[in-house]
Amino acid sequence: MIIELQDLKVVYGRLTALDGITFRMEEGATGLLGPNGAGKSTLIKTVLGFLTPRSGTAFAFGMPTEHHAREIRRRIGYMPENDGHIPGMNAVQFTAYCGELCGMRRSDALQRAHEVLYYVGLEEARYRNIETYSTGMKQRIKLAQALVHDPELLFLDEPTNGLDPKGREEMLQLVAEISSRRGISTLLCSHLLSDVERICPRVAVLHQGRIVTQGAIEELRGEQGDIYELRIKGEKEPFREELKKAGCRELPSHNETMRVALPSSWGPRQVFQAAARSAVQIRHLVPVRDTLEDIFMNSIDGGEHADL
Repeated sequence: MIIELQDLKVVYGRLTALDGITFRMEEGATGLLGPNGAGKSTLIKTVLGFLTPRSGTAFAFGMPTEHHAREIRRRIGYMPENDGHIPGMNAVQFTAYCGELCGMRRSDALQRAHEVLYYVGLEEARYRNIETYSTGMKQRIKLAQALVHDPELLFLDEPTNGLDPKGREEMLQLVAEISSRRGISTLLCSHLLSDVERICPRVAVLHQGRIVTQGAIEELRGEQGDIYELRIKGEKEPFREELKKAGCRELPSHNETMRVALPSSWGPRQVFQAAARSAVQIRHLVPVRDTLEDIFMNSIDGGEHADL
């Protein structure tokens, strides 16, 4: 187990940032999702040993974070959301300096800096001042400094932030390769759920300081039940009430098309029967896979907005 938190509670004054959460991260890539203020940054700071929990336990690499913070941090790379370069430094100087901060000898850090800058696609710009870099290049230098000391675990905070479609695709390919081919476990924090769904087989959702759902995305999809997309002709409200009585749930939809999760005892035939009882006509009915957005919204709403 890479990270294991048990009944963890972290408090800032009167504010409870993490409220008795239990979270386990296995090897591989895991997505960490949640609205602003949900507790994602607090969770990361606690794992890094910068925060002391009020109660509960936090382990990384099998070590308690309170007593082995420095050793744990040496084994973790962190790509922050905001820029953190040092003015006046070029990419080689900055990346090598970050390696030295992680305990590398200067000569080793310098050699490794050239290697990771080549890996992230900055080999031709490695002697340029970082302040002259584009947004996409600055994202790459943040990834390079996170990799320079060859960590076992990466924290990636919004790695595609501000990138155009081409740059976003290239960054996602890099992150996917780091996780799958280089064997570096990755905790990916992003508000772009499609990025997380593409990279991470597992996900955890934080909301108001609590883990509201976690597990393999495919398993969480199964918990939603069979999903159908449908369009009807007629009044929706009587049809909604008919489906609600049977335990169906309406999922978020961005247009006039309805998306409905059916209970295990229901199928298309029962949907048509409910439509007949409601005096509406079904014009379109097809099975669909629910998305990570459905899982996310269902989790943070606690079902209150997902019900029909």
